This record gives sequence, C-alpha cells and structure tokens, in this order.
Amino acid sequence: MGKTTGFMEFDRKVEPYVPVEKRIKNYKEFTAPLKQDELKNQGARCMDCGIPFCHSGCPLGNLIPDFNDAVYQSKWEKASRILHATNNFPEFTGRLCPAPCEEACVLGINEDPVSIENIEKNIVETAFKNGWIKPEPPIKRTEKKIAVIGSGPAGLAAAQQLNRVGHNVTVFERDEKVGGLLRYGIPDFKMEKNVIDRRLEIMKKEGIEFRTGVHVGADVKANQLKKDFDAIVLCGGATIRRNLPIPGSDLKGVVQAMDFLPQNNRKVDSIPFKGEDISAKGKKVIVIGGGDTGSDCIGTSIRQGAVSVTNFEIMPKGTTERPAEQPWPFWPMRLRTSTSHQEGAERVFSISTKKFIGDNNGNLKGLITSEVVWDKKPGERPVLKEVEGTEKEWECDLVLLALGFTGSETTVANQLGLEMDPRTNIKASTANYKTNIPGVFVAGDQRRGQSLIVWAIAEGRQAAYHVDSYLMGKSELPLKGEGDLPRV
Repeated sequence: MGKTTGFMEFDRKVEPYVPVEKRIKNYKEFTAPLKQDELKNQGARCMDCGIPFCHSGCPLGNLIPDFNDAVYQSKWEKASRILHATNNFPEFTGRLCPAPCEEACVLGINEDPVSIENIEKNIVETAFKNGWIKPEPPIKRTEKKIAVIGSGPAGLAAAQQLNRVGHNVTVFERDEKVGGLLRYGIPDFKMEKNVIDRRLEIMKKEGIEFRTGVHVGADVKANQLKKDFDAIVLCGGATIRRNLPIPGSDLKGVVQAMDFLPQNNRKVDSIPFKGEDISAKGKKVIVIGGGDTGSDCIGTSIRQGAVSVTNFEIMPKGTTERPAEQPWPFWPMRLRTSTSHQEGAERVFSISTKKFIGDNNGNLKGLITSEVVWDKKPGERPVLKEVEGTEKEWECDLVLLALGFTGSETTVANQLGLEMDPRTNIKASTANYKTNIPGVFVAGDQRRGQSLIVWAIAEGRQAAYHVDSYLMGKSELPLKGEGDLPRV
C-alpha cells in the first residue's frame, strides 16, 4: 500500500493559499492546486498500517488507503472509482469536511497525518476535468415513487442512491435553487456554487426530478405527499437558530448568522433577497460563536469591508496539542484557526455577552461582557461562572449570532404525526431510519441534530438502503464502507 518508506521521505503538504490581501477582494475559492507529482508523494505517505483507523474516523467509511495507493501509482481514474464507491459528493467533503479521518490517521500519532482531504478533493477534480464522472441512470425503473424533502447533502445523497436502484425520485426544495445550506449557508470563498451545479446536472440526467420553490408543509401539505408517494425521506436539516435571550437582543444590528450568510450568498449569485440589506461595510463587527458558522461570518464581514471584526467564544482557549483526555484516535477539541481568522479577526475566549446597548433610535451601538470560567467537579457537568469585576463595554455596529441550531422545524412533522425528541429532532434510530409513521424516513440533521456534512451524506446513504428494503423487501444498496454495487 503506497510507498513503504513514503511517510519517512515526504513531509505533509497541502494546497497553499492566495495571500490575504488578494483573496479578501472577492468571494472566489483561494487555494492553489498542487502538482500531480506532489499529490503522488502525499499518497505515498499512507503507511500501510495494520489497522487503518482512518476508516473509523470517517462517517462514510471511505476506503482511504485504497485511493491513496491509487494516487501514488498515478491511477487517478481508479482512485475516483474507489472514492465514489462510498462518497456521492467528494467535491463537497474535500472542501468542507473537518477531516476526522486525519485525526484518526495512524501516522498522526507522532507525525503530521496524511493529507487525506486534499487528496480527496484533487481526485474528484481530476475526474471532472477528464470527464470520468458521467451520468449513470438505472437500466430499468421500478414503479415506486419517493419524495425527498430537502436538498442539502443528506437529501441529495438519499436521492442519488434511491435513483440508482431504479426508483422514481422527486426532491422538494423550498428555496430557489437546490443545495440547502451548501448553497445558502457556505460562503463562496469556501465552495463556489458551480461545484454544486455541475453535480446537479449529472443527477438530473440520471433521472432525478428537482422541484424548487416548493415549501412542503405550506405550498403542499405533507399528508398529500404521503398519498402521492410510496415513501418519504425527510432531510430538512436542523434549522431552528439558537437565540441569545439578553437585554437588547431586539436592537437593529443584532443579526442571526443564518440571515446574514444566506443573504450575502444570494448577492454573490445575483439572486433576489427579501428584507433589509445586511452589510458589515464600514462597521465594527462582533461575531458571537467560535464554530464554523462564526468563521464564515468573519470571512464574509471582512470581504464586505468591515472596519474591525472581533470573535467571542464562551469556551476557554484550547491548546494546539491534543488534550490528554482525548487520546488518539478520537476527535480532539483543540484550538483551530480558520483561514477567516487569519484574515484579520481578533479572538476573545472565556467571554459571555450580558447586554446589548442601543441608541435612542433602537440601533445597536455596543455591548457589555464579562469574563467566565467553567467550574468542573468530578462526576458533574461543568458550571459556567462569571468572574466578578470583569465587566467590559465594547463598541460595535453589527453583532452576528453564530450560536448553532436547536433542532428542526416541526410543521411537516406535525402534519404527519411524527414523534419528536426533546430537541425537536424527529425520532428514528440508525437501525432503520424509520419514523413512527410507516413509509416515512428521516436522515441527516433532522434526525441527529446539527452535525457535519460528511455525517449528512452518510445518513442519506444509510437511509436510502432502508427505504429500498422497505419498498422491495431487500436492498442491494451498500451500507457504510461497503461500496456501491453495479447499477440495476
């Protein structure tokens, strides 16, 4: 597998970035691809370990050593076949996944791990460039009709898998274009939207029907779809935003990240948007929330022309090393610095916002914070405590709340009579993805809560297997890590 001594000969290398001063002038992706010889050397670093823990790190069960070896041997078309056997959309994960596979890489115990994500991205881009990724419609069709509600990664994966075994699949999306948060939540500088569109063209040619601008639950009732289709797969995501219930939260200038980011994406794509224009231009911006969404707000604010951007995180500053209580191969909660942070944001940790301050016209002009500590006692949940005497007032014109999501919307679930959990996720186990209503399945964030894109694709694929089994009595679709079988 790979070059026996490759991990000792070659250092880890990933795509370099366009300099900050150039890339913040537009919304284009800003990585410069490596040469294929360089990528071959990166594939050679895969060390033929006895147990490839990268498999367990990847929710999709990607056959990572196999495609690394194919890249090392310059067999790029073979690498593409291996990659697509377990991952419908490696062009998405190769750009957006935080790469839990790399944290589980055996080489990563005492060296830099194999650059798996970068290799994955270059495999799929090479495949598109050479025309190897083509529509693969089923040879024959069943008479079964399936409605997939939601066109994010979970919905798209479920739709493609079910279409591959011959079912007639219709995907419903309430927005103008397909993609869900891939299109409206992820900034173009992380993934340009032509990446979505080229894959959609293939899926359409494979026979999947997409109905955009249709809000299931409003434009068409969920019960009507239950009558019209043999099965329904709910992939609507976890879209209920978490609020910050403190004084002044209703001031003009306190904005949810998922109002700010989708609007900007629509601007970039020349799609009309509703409501008032939200712009960071000329403003002092504070982003509350230290996750990926907060990072996306930072990069977008800088490109819009913010005077300054400050990022608040309620958790303490992590270490760059793996914490002792999170040993390999588990995912470590350590300090991660995104490309957006590198573009000019100040980061403040262990800080809590207590109050927003407004002027006489109801406009935000500042906020008040205090420092916090997490009191940890053995066997008990950590308790957040304010540090006395640390109150501070900050001047700001725009606050972006990037606090995550609390669950999924309930309209469709209520219309169908579905059981929910306390977090308003729809109840369904990973054993079969079935809800309490026969013929209705759920996958992705709407089942498991807010999670990663790689989990969404994995859930869509797994749900498809169980939908097919429900309709046909058995299924030839693969489960995790098995790889796709030939088309029927």
